[in-house]
Amino acid sequence: MLIGGYKIRNQAAAHFLTFTVVGWIDVFTRQLYRDILLDNIRYCQQNRGLLVHAWCLMSNHIHLVATAGKKDLSDVIRDFKKESARQLLRSISGNRAESRREWMLSLFSDFGRSNSRNSRYQFWKQDNHPEELFTGPVIFQKIDYTHQNPVAAGIVDKAEDYLYSSARDYRLGRKCGLLEIDFLV
Repeated sequence: MLIGGYKIRNQAAAHFLTFTVVGWIDVFTRQLYRDILLDNIRYCQQNRGLLVHAWCLMSNHIHLVATAGKKDLSDVIRDFKKESARQLLRSISGNRAESRREWMLSLFSDFGRSNSRNSRYQFWKQDNHPEELFTGPVIFQKIDYTHQNPVAAGIVDKAEDYLYSSARDYRLGRKCGLLEIDFLV
């Protein structure tokens, strides 16, 4: 599957992935939208074979280190992005309390019109920039990069203090965060 010039060649390999909201819109500042996204990841874990090795959700993107078990990672990504976009757009459009609703929908609509595959709205950027993780040091570097995102953004001083990542799981060496983790290192 060609994704923004990068291709997932080995569907069974661990990959570093980034899913970014079009226009870098800060959708995930709201608890409701974070919950929808995490529920979609959990669904893919339970029903689509997604194995999450590390993750971090920021205000407008999510980083994952993931594999897809016996399924094609490209197919899991496609289905995840399609269903999460559908649910998030429905929630935003139906949320009368969302002060940014009209503005966000107009931006999603602008991106949708420029994308021939989606005639109305586009939520996620098409480019996931998948990077296959070949060696232990590369895996460690990408997991560290993922976990250090909120530190670099000045949200927390220590990565393990950020609720929306797997940094705490790795720090304590056990599952204690919001998503199930399949440890790689």
